[in-house]
Amino acid sequence: MERLPHVIHQFAFEGVYLDAEVCTFGHINDTFVLRFQQPGNQIRKYVLQYINKHVFEDPAKVMANIQAVTSHLRSRIEEMGGDPYRETINLIPTLNGAPYYLSPEGDYWRAYYYIEGATTYQTVENPKHFYYAGRAFGQFQKLLSDFPADSLHETIEKFHDTRKRYHDFLEAVAADRCDRAKDVQEEIEFVKARKADTGVIVDLIAAGEIPLRVTHNDTKLDNIMIDDVTGKGICVIDLDTVMPGSALYDFGDSIRFGASSAPEDEPDLSKVWMDMDLFGEFTKGYLSAAKEFLTDTEIRYLAFSAKLITLECGMRFLTDHLNGDVYFRIHRPNHNLDRASTQFKLVSDMEKKMDQMEAVVQAALEE
Repeated sequence: MERLPHVIHQFAFEGVYLDAEVCTFGHINDTFVLRFQQPGNQIRKYVLQYINKHVFEDPAKVMANIQAVTSHLRSRIEEMGGDPYRETINLIPTLNGAPYYLSPEGDYWRAYYYIEGATTYQTVENPKHFYYAGRAFGQFQKLLSDFPADSLHETIEKFHDTRKRYHDFLEAVAADRCDRAKDVQEEIEFVKARKADTGVIVDLIAAGEIPLRVTHNDTKLDNIMIDDVTGKGICVIDLDTVMPGSALYDFGDSIRFGASSAPEDEPDLSKVWMDMDLFGEFTKGYLSAAKEFLTDTEIRYLAFSAKLITLECGMRFLTDHLNGDVYFRIHRPNHNLDRASTQFKLVSDMEKKMDQMEAVVQAALEE
């Protein structure tokens, strides 16, 4: 907190600074909500964030992506008669007009307008919220469907290259640094049996059969602002991982996280399955916006993408378990193994329900 006064004075905030509150949500960046007094004693809030350089090694590229994408979103929202101050995040420039402040210590800071009258949710408390989250992510992709995705920086290299993730997994099995492979043979064989799945989307992109698009890459429910009055999703936030990819990655990860019956680290696998009602809500919401621009091939692989991204995530958890828990933070012994097992249970359930999932997609297209 001792850094705040100096940093705050570097940005073009309006009004008189009153105070700052630490935001406890989020696990990567340090976030503060600032209050400023405006003429007439009105209060305006801003968000100030310190960008974690350990996670994002080149924050300047992250910010270049965010600036380009939000500028495009604002233009499209204005064209449609929407409210660009509620329907996308808006950067506050520094006093020098830069999109971020680089301190003498080498720290990167950025600021946004605070969106009033809306809330983020960690879990699906109301199924309609999941519908509107799907619609918000679909609308986000729709507004960016004409943006040149290849002009963005790849801030995390090969983030959703599932074939690479599979090779990383095989290397972890072979190295067996912590002598854990012997105890997870069933999980290892589960992944190996699905090797053919891992290259499907990357091969479709490489062959030009599905387009490269702007992707969010962290499409959890808590990255949607839900309007407090209408219950509708109004704004997609946390754009740090925006980069080129496939729309299928974002759809698949939303289902993996939001349509599960249990938390992703649930140790009792009898409590874990893919909730078809929630799958239906998100799919209907997503396609209500996205069916206008998705190709037939992308639509054909929507249901499969949920299985693929869940498998990918399970592989990553199992890889980290084999490597000694060096990437994902753990809170108990075998925590990453529990996470992997949960993902694999979801994959198995999705495989059993794939025909139903594809039928839901087709029904949503016809609405």
